Amino acid sequence: MTDEYERLGSRDRVLLAAMKMIGENPGAKLSVRGVAARAGVSTGSLRYHFPTQRELQDEVLTRLYDVVVSEGRINDRTVSARDRLVDCLRQVLAPAGVGTRAREASRVLYEQFILSEPTEQVRQAYFALEQEGRRRVEYWLTVLTNEGAIPAGDTSRRVNFLLTILNGLALERALPAEEGILRSENETLYMAVDAVMSDGVG
Repeated sequence: MTDEYERLGSRDRVLLAAMKMIGENPGAKLSVRGVAARAGVSTGSLRYHFPTQRELQDEVLTRLYDVVVSEGRINDRTVSARDRLVDCLRQVLAPAGVGTRAREASRVLYEQFILSEPTEQVRQAYFALEQEGRRRVEYWLTVLTNEGAIPAGDTSRRVNFLLTILNGLALERALPAEEGILRSENETLYMAVDAVMSDGVG
């Protein structure tokens, strides 16, 4: 076991091991034995902290999104609602990088979720990732709706719209592109946010 794990309590060891496994393979099944072995804890200890695999998976995905996307940004009223929402969406795209890193991320997703007929395990892994992403975007829109920055409307349609934009931009990052890809991406994000905020969607 590395020093990285030795400094942590058993619950945090389990979470770190599981996050690394998901980071290496988004479609990985978080088996009790596999995670416990990687974390250097007993299966009983893992089950004490996370009685079901679903509880472990949900906690891991929440933590991963917390690392990638700061919840606090959407609440910073010193910045315009428009800029806050674009910043939050931009944070979702940032970890994939551009070019080689984005191609690798797209390759992993393609191999895990598209290449072959998905098993039930793969479906559950994908739905868990998708649900956590959806929950985050829905939270941002709810905050801005409560502030009056977005008109009341069909939040679900707006979430679908923004997630579709993010998926397209993530794929675009992996394709051969001009040097101005991030500028073009920024313009697209602002157009999408403007559509949501002007009630063009929902």
